Amino acid sequence: MNAIRLLIHGASGRMGQALLRLAGEQSDRYQVVAAVTRRTPSPRVVDGVPYFAASELAGVPAFDVAIDFSLPDGFDPILALCVERGAPLVSGTTGISGQQATALNQASTSIPLVWATNFSLGVAVLAELVERAASALPGWDVDVVESHHVHKKDAPSGTALTLGQAAGSAGAQVHYASLRAGDIVGEHTVQFTGLGERVELVHRATHRDVFARGALHVAQKLVDRAAGSYRVRDLLD
Repeated sequence: MNAIRLLIHGASGRMGQALLRLAGEQSDRYQVVAAVTRRTPSPRVVDGVPYFAASELAGVPAFDVAIDFSLPDGFDPILALCVERGAPLVSGTTGISGQQATALNQASTSIPLVWATNFSLGVAVLAELVERAASALPGWDVDVVESHHVHKKDAPSGTALTLGQAAGSAGAQVHYASLRAGDIVGEHTVQFTGLGERVELVHRATHRDVFARGALHVAQKLVDRAAGSYRVRDLLD
């Protein structure tokens, strides 16, 4: 099988750098044909990977799938490029507007795409378990408790909200609690409490590479899929 040609959008960020490193370690599976950064890059080629400024996005070479971990103000151009070229998009850009979410939905009619708050494969399984538990335990109290490093500003986290939505889809009323301490990468506990008993579903991330690995896995699975909006949990196997 030929290596999948990747465009990494947001290549100068922490996730972008992790994606470049991990893809480089699996050169038989992935080939990064373009790394896109906000500012004009110097040098133009690093470890064999061509770099482009965001303003040069229209001139990037052909790619099989784009992975985007950028900022909301850079989201529209990469979505438009993928639609124009008929290429799949994997995006973990957070803070997108309602208008951008609508554009995502429209784009899913012509390309396969995944937008997610968390690309950990373990969290994808956790969300499915949470939905099943909430359905099986009607009337129980449901609390999502999340812990992150001191520099994380949003609370509750996007992942906590996604887990809450999974429980809410089964009719649960969800409460949230957030902790910011030290250098915690990410911990999420979904607690179901009934009379005299409690069930806890827990996921702990100990390294940020789990999110980049998950994004690469999803990108590989998305190639050659039919147009549509997919969840990470739809692409686990």
